[in-house]
Amino acid sequence: MLCDVCGKNPATVHLTEIIDEQMNELHLCEDCARHKSAAMEQQFGLSDLLAGMADFEKPSSKEEEVVTIKCPSCGLTYADFKKIGRLGCGECYNVFRKYLAPLLKRIHGSNQHIGKNPAKIKVAAKLYKKKTGLPELKNQLQKAIQDEAFEEAARLRDQIKEIESKKEKES
Repeated sequence: MLCDVCGKNPATVHLTEIIDEQMNELHLCEDCARHKSAAMEQQFGLSDLLAGMADFEKPSSKEEEVVTIKCPSCGLTYADFKKIGRLGCGECYNVFRKYLAPLLKRIHGSNQHIGKNPAKIKVAAKLYKKKTGLPELKNQLQKAIQDEAFEEAARLRDQIKEIESKKEKES
């Protein structure tokens, strides 16, 4: 299948656009897809998304206060942030904190970072640590000795020594 735009190169990117409830499929080569992506980024950038979400705030009686707040470091006003969707400097986070918190909560579901790893992975890691704790390793060592699996026993012995030395250093 050839590219729908240039008609020369093979189509490797398949794009589905929905405009005014009409679905349109485009089959593009890499070059045309890159140009289409750049055009879409210019039209619908991240800053536009953030600025649009900031506009969804419930109007408050303090709207005049919001407009007059200005970052002392870079001079950006909250109204400017709403227009461009970008903060001017690191100090803007502190200056506009009161107004950014609801926006961040709406975008991310929370305004507090809790880490990259999902909670399930953290729970699984805790269970694994409990399961392979020192008492469990000592039991495995005894079983390996009984089964005459000396290589496994030596590995477990070294692992136990390492854990015990770490505990001694922490104490």
